[in-house]
Amino acid sequence: MAEPGTLFKNGRVIDGLGRILDPGWVLIRGERIEALGEGPLPEGSGPAGEGPRKVVDLSGWTILPGLIDAHVHLALDGSPDPLGSLVKASLPLVTLQAARQARLTLEAGITTVRDLGCRDFIDVALREAIHAGLVEGPEMVCAGQMICITGGQGWTIGYEADGPDQVRRGVRLQIRSGVDVVKFMATGGVLTRGGRPGMPQLTRQEMAAGVEEAHRAGLKTAAHSQGLEGAKNAVAAGIDSLEHGVDLDQEVVERMVEQGVFVVPTLSAPFNILQAGRESGIPQEFIDKTERLAEVHLEGLTRARKAGVKMAMGTDAGTPFNQHGRNAAELAHLGKIGMTPLESIGCATSGAAELLGVGDRVGSIAPGKQADLLIVQGNPLQDPALLADPGRIEAVYKAGRKVGA
Repeated sequence: MAEPGTLFKNGRVIDGLGRILDPGWVLIRGERIEALGEGPLPEGSGPAGEGPRKVVDLSGWTILPGLIDAHVHLALDGSPDPLGSLVKASLPLVTLQAARQARLTLEAGITTVRDLGCRDFIDVALREAIHAGLVEGPEMVCAGQMICITGGQGWTIGYEADGPDQVRRGVRLQIRSGVDVVKFMATGGVLTRGGRPGMPQLTRQEMAAGVEEAHRAGLKTAAHSQGLEGAKNAVAAGIDSLEHGVDLDQEVVERMVEQGVFVVPTLSAPFNILQAGRESGIPQEFIDKTERLAEVHLEGLTRARKAGVKMAMGTDAGTPFNQHGRNAAELAHLGKIGMTPLESIGCATSGAAELLGVGDRVGSIAPGKQADLLIVQGNPLQDPALLADPGRIEAVYKAGRKVGA
């Protein structure tokens, strides 16, 4: 006899693959989704005629896959100068803060994250602690230390490498430490003092060596990219995703389409810096650099979307006032580059799952997939901002277990 399950019925089902079932139902058993369909179901009945253990009426609510944030920094605290705070704090304190921020992220309906840069491999340790049940948090895809040039963007927590051979060694050290993805710093950025966002940093040859090494080990790669030349270098090197995607021209977006390169917009990061402003304590240097990037950032991403570049939701959570647990606010920002709410939800579910290489397990509501679910009051197709409202979140399930239960 089949294990008793839970039937969610009479709700709006957004499956993450572009399909809307309204009303619809979803049946989960154990850690997995067993079935889903459209239309009402009488209480006590299941698709196979077997009564589930529990029936949940979702009238007026929406059920969708657990969201995926493809760009977070769980060790960053969202303070005015988070990198500065990170390097000054003790390792035990940062680790405890990261664990708390992982739990807040999960409670907000983000059931999978990709952490793209951390100090002392805290992200890898946190991933293992979550797997062991020591702390509660989302599934994690970890990058460990970002690979950067000496004194380059992120050098205070990254692995500094100059020349292809040093980059190869850096990648091998990341692999030895248990990372899932390797991140390269193609350009300067906002949060490293003295850096220039548009300045190319790792060369095409250096990134090509690192990407080859990562791919040989079966790992995907990502590149911090806030300038056109750096973006072109990363794409030519065979990168799998551009992070931020500032300043993308038609030539590079066409090549991204051809090669299947993703872009992760992270629009929440500049929005929160500019909204908070100087009075918040954010260094003026960071604000000035963000202001210079804002317009070209949106223009390039709009160009990329129109050209058909693949996109995945990412927030850069942990950057100034870009708080963990508010990740879903990114979906509303994606409207600025022309995305519909349904498209933005796709970026945060099946799109992000494809980028992370976990689409066989999560990212959509489909039979056999892990039962990672987010249930919210209202209709995010009319207002995606409600997904970031804690008062609208009715329940979060990870692998069939209700979070906080």
